[in-house]
Order: sequence, then structure tokens, then C-alpha cells
Amino acid sequence: MSDLQVTRGTWRSDTSGGAPLGVGIVGMGGIGAMHARALAELSGRARLVAYSGRARPPAGPGKRDLPAARLAAHEVIAHPDVDVVAICTPSGTHAALALAALEAGRHVVVEKPLALDAGDALRIARAAHERGLTVSMISQRRLEAEHVALKRALDDGALGELRLAMTHVHWHRDDAYYRSAGWRSTTAQGGGSLMNQGVHNVDLLRWLCGPVDSVTAQSGTLAHEIEAEDTTVATLRFASGALGVVTTTTATPPGFPATIALFGSRGSVELGQGEVRRWDVPGVAAPGAGGITSGAAEPLAIGHAGHLAQWTGIVDALETSAPVPVGVDDAVETVLLLCAIQQAAATGAQVRPADLGG
Repeated sequence: MSDLQVTRGTWRSDTSGGAPLGVGIVGMGGIGAMHARALAELSGRARLVAYSGRARPPAGPGKRDLPAARLAAHEVIAHPDVDVVAICTPSGTHAALALAALEAGRHVVVEKPLALDAGDALRIARAAHERGLTVSMISQRRLEAEHVALKRALDDGALGELRLAMTHVHWHRDDAYYRSAGWRSTTAQGGGSLMNQGVHNVDLLRWLCGPVDSVTAQSGTLAHEIEAEDTTVATLRFASGALGVVTTTTATPPGFPATIALFGSRGSVELGQGEVRRWDVPGVAAPGAGGITSGAAEPLAIGHAGHLAQWTGIVDALETSAPVPVGVDDAVETVLLLCAIQQAAATGAQVRPADLGG
């Protein structure tokens, strides 16, 4: 491995010559290719060493093939030149692969969600802390300009006391989408509109509005012949006292850009995907929209700009000892909220995310 020293929750490079971070990608599918493109654009600060999967990584700058070894997943994790394992496989495999990488002494970057249940998420966090290793969950939408500006306005009190928060992910996936990858149809493997499509906006809402105290929910399979739900509706009570609503679906053709709206005692904001729909915040100018393409009807339409932004933050953390973006404890809180919504929908009971954390 490259000459790294590790501090809890951060990465620091002691390679004064600027040796690049060695990365192994487990799962070279559509999302894995986004990671590979991002790594290729980091100006030599990171390099793809090895990957697993049937596809080849995309060509680098200048259309040159990236000189990476194609290996089995366990061989990628064990490769001596791999410092960080990027997990880009179906959601149901994330926890086992993250734990395997941590046990091998590798840092981890994992696609959303970190895990599918609270126990696995907590095991990952415990393993990372015990080994002094870092885990970063991909939550690239937090880094979009409009969300950064909204977070700053909230933290500065510009919206006043938060009263209501809503996020709606009204997308469409056809039957061919579910047939093409069986895991998308099953709750046990991370399929369904909440855990697969809605996860980013649930993560955004929690990050923006703070901890959630309790959840109620209902779900149904309304448009597809699949085991997982394709529509979920949840109500949230935040620790601050604010109330919230989450709706996720893949049953609303042709699919519409996801939205998030916050209403405070002084101002209100509504954001789309790459779009500022309303910005009524006294004394604070509206930010420029980030221009991110919506995945409302096509999963890979989002592009890799967000992945590049998060990988830049990860490498910056290694070089400067800054906190890594979306560290493991933060990622666990999002898993707890997702699981609370699922449990509330399954049981009809009110569920407290904190109770799932053991």
C-alpha cells in the first residue's frame, strides 16, 4: 500500500512526492464507471489500480484506456496497491464488502446506502473505529451548490425556526428496469423506491433538518409485479419539533425531478434537481443552480459531476487531515432513518430511529 498514516475519521498522506491514492472498484457497472471517470479527472491524485465486474472502466482523458487490473472482488480488496475500496455493487452486498475491506485494512467508499439494516451499519462503524479506518458513503447531492447554500442558510438561522420539511421523489421505472437486475425487485437486497431511489433525498432531508425523533409510514406496490414496494409515504417528527413528509415512488410516469422544500418562520425554499424553484430567504441571495440532470426516468442520467466532487473531498481529506465527506457515523444515521420508515410501513407503528441503534 502507499505510505499512509491514518487518524480516526480522516486520511493523511505522508507522500511528499505526491504519490496517488490507490483505488480498487468492486462492481464496474454504470455506477462503477462514474467512479472511474471521477478518478481519471483527479489530475493524478488518485489512480484506479484494480476493478471487478464484466465491464471495462471507461477511457481516461484523451480516450486512453485506464491501466487497471480486472480481478475478482476479493482480489481487488486484497491487492497490495489498493488503499481505498470503492463499493459499487447492488445494495444488498454493501455491508459484507465494506466489512471485508475494513478487515483487510482498506479504507472504504461505498455507494448509497451504507447497509440495509441497522445492525450491519453499526458493525461497519464499529469496525472502522476499531481499526482507525475511514468510510465515506456517497451522498453527492449534499455537494450541489443549491444544497450547500440551503444548509448554510439554515445553520445561520436565515429561515428562522424550521416548521415543515418535505421531499418528493416521484420517478418512473418500467418493468424492463426491474427485469434487468433482480435485486431491484426485492426488499432483502435493497430494492424498492425508498431504499433504492429515495435514499438520496431522505439523506438530504436528515442532513439539512437534523435528527428525526419519530416516523410513521405506509407503503404499497402499485404499478409493478415485484416483491418490494414501489411507493412509500412517511411522516417525520424532527427532534427540533418540525414536521416532515417523505414520498417516494417509481410508479408515476413519465417521472418527475425530485424536490425538497423547507418552510421556516422567516423564509422558505424549494429546490428541484439542479433547479432553484423558490428561494424566499430575506437577506440571502438565491444560489446559482448546479445544473444536475434528473434521474427521474433514466438512472444514469445524473452524470458523474457529483461523484467527482465527493472524490475530490475524499482525497483532500487524505492530504490535509480534514474530515472525510459523509463519514461512517453520519451514514449510519441515514440508514437508521430509512430502516425506521420501512419498519413503520411494515407494522403500522410509530418508530423512533434512535431505538434501532441499539
